[in-house]
Amino acid sequence: MLKYNCTYTYERLIEMLKGKTVLLGVSGSIAAYKIANLARMLTKLHCEVHVLMTENAANFIHPLTFETLTQHKCLIDTFDRNFEYSVEHVALAKKADAVLIAPASANVIGKIANGIADDMLTTTVMACPCKKIISPAMNHNMFHNPIVQENIEKLRRYGYEIVAPDHGMLANGDDGDGRMPEPEILLKYILREIYHEKDLAGKKVLVTAGATREAIDPVRYITNHSTGKMGFALAEAAAYRGAEVTLVYGKTEAEFPMFVKPVSIFSAEDMFNAVTSAAPEQDIIIKAAAVADYRPAEIADEKIKKSDSELSIKLERTKDILGHLGEHKRDGQILCGFAMETSNVIENAEEKLKRKNLDLICANSLRQEGAGFGSDTNIITVITKDGKTELGKMTKFEAANAILDIISAKTHQ
Repeated sequence: MLKYNCTYTYERLIEMLKGKTVLLGVSGSIAAYKIANLARMLTKLHCEVHVLMTENAANFIHPLTFETLTQHKCLIDTFDRNFEYSVEHVALAKKADAVLIAPASANVIGKIANGIADDMLTTTVMACPCKKIISPAMNHNMFHNPIVQENIEKLRRYGYEIVAPDHGMLANGDDGDGRMPEPEILLKYILREIYHEKDLAGKKVLVTAGATREAIDPVRYITNHSTGKMGFALAEAAAYRGAEVTLVYGKTEAEFPMFVKPVSIFSAEDMFNAVTSAAPEQDIIIKAAAVADYRPAEIADEKIKKSDSELSIKLERTKDILGHLGEHKRDGQILCGFAMETSNVIENAEEKLKRKNLDLICANSLRQEGAGFGSDTNIITVITKDGKTELGKMTKFEAANAILDIISAKTHQ
């Protein structure tokens, strides 16, 4: 049995980000003050951060704030002669691994969309070959102005990624669209670009997560203890690695991952229909959801009233989603299952691997501390036809990446 060495700990994250260069473009908006926290977070992750500001942005936050946080000169003047590079905008553009303009005013968006480069920020962005992310921040009516929307769409066509603004109270007291998302959200956009090799780029990945609910009457249902954390971690990790991710999820208690296509379901029947309809076009399917094996044979139309007598509920089998996928698996498609057991973990998982025609199965024990439902960690043994790999105790995001390492290797065989 192999031991898995590479874990995706915080230290591993820093190792992968060390030396990455991120350019932050800040334009004139009251939201400019939020970017100081983003610069701090990126610096803490050992990224090399350079901030470029418009002259108007300097009216909202002083350049010295960014210089203190990043240990780099904050650039405003295109013709600043007191700088380490001879041609600043070209030198920074070559170094950059990702560019984020946040807040992006209507003025800056319009300039970039129409090829105008008349300050340090716009000039550098024009010279950058890396991924460019735009986070619009402005008044509601300004954001929905047809000219601004046309410029945003033009940037999308040119490959810029647009971060949708939040809805809420704006600087002038109005309620509407145009609020810049919090720095933690913007950080995820940057990390998705620079965190991991895009070894799943071009792949369509379907992940299931959470618990199904099987109705007894209009009030009650049968379910299980799954929180969806493992499935959500797998979906987020796959998206960070470049995959196009569809997430079919039931009842969950976890924070919903970004960058995925969500499909909400209630029952095992709902999940069967959602998964099997999407399955033919998927390259990888990971079934991490806890699906009910049985459901009430009859669902009462009215609430079942309490009485002094005993109550029995007749159960019937639900459809076998994983079995159906195994029977209809197309050439080249990778199918990954999960086996949560309380005894004979490896033996039961190996039997399930064969019976369901899976490429790999992730086995864990509910009896083992640090594994199972609700925990932020897991202890998984990945079983394939070629052998077993013990992942050891790790966070569910670390475990997700370890599982995807094994899946990625299979896609490149």
